[in-house]
Amino acid sequence: MKVAFLGTGLMGQPMAQRLLAANIEVIAYNRTPEKLAPLQAAGAEIVNHPRYAIREAECVILMLTNAAAIYHVLLSDTSWRTLAGRTIIQMGTITPTQSQEIRDSVVGGGGEYMEAPVLGSIPEAQTGTLTVMVGAQLQQYERHLDLLKNFGPDPVLVGPVGTASGLKLALNQLIGSLTTSFALSLAFVQRQRIDVEKFMEVLRSSALYAPTFDKKLQRMLEGNYSNPNFPTKHLLKDTDLFISEAQSLGLDLSSIENVQKILQTAMKMSFAEDDYSALFSVIRDWGEVSGG
Repeated sequence: MKVAFLGTGLMGQPMAQRLLAANIEVIAYNRTPEKLAPLQAAGAEIVNHPRYAIREAECVILMLTNAAAIYHVLLSDTSWRTLAGRTIIQMGTITPTQSQEIRDSVVGGGGEYMEAPVLGSIPEAQTGTLTVMVGAQLQQYERHLDLLKNFGPDPVLVGPVGTASGLKLALNQLIGSLTTSFALSLAFVQRQRIDVEKFMEVLRSSALYAPTFDKKLQRMLEGNYSNPNFPTKHLLKDTDLFISEAQSLGLDLSSIENVQKILQTAMKMSFAEDDYSALFSVIRDWGEVSGG
């Protein structure tokens, strides 16, 4: 199988490296060409227009920033005309509605479409231990299972197109909400002059504990948000997507809307490219940030 990989950023690059390591031919395209150099060195074929990659491949994997990027890269007139007979696997984070609309465009161009968003970040992408959630027909899932296992050991068939995208947004909502709640408790503990390790000792032994708390603790304590696996701007984008999709479902969104405001403030504080644990600085310094 020859695979076109469109989008080789923070997650796309290590994922494409996994395919190369499995001796799968990869044709790579990225809108920022400099990001392709490591893949070229590892043996990938590099092209300067997505249609060249699509034309040469049986399967096209998308790991692009958002739906607008997908429309630009995959569904522009010149690229759309090359989709016939190709399988498109969309692995980024978009809404169920967007995924279904893109599916309809792909099918209209003679291709087939499935979604396979992933949970995890760069370390899991490098080791092939991502959680892969698949929205597809059963036959599509079975036909591409071996390919998807390069990214995660047990890809899960969630349901038809749209269900995996929805599950991914539900999980990313938890990333924002859990991290915000932990950051608030940590800031409170510090202001109360409670020993942080005592706080963590009790928390770790309770049903309230989530491993993500320890993963983010040191960054928060040190204020070191550089070299992110998941930047603040991406969590805000996914939070915006969750809210936009959930608004029509009759849910109370006030809690996640407050997370959205905190992330927006983090962006204003120049944390856009930093790890999303930077929201701790917003919460801790809220009096200064808000002028209170």
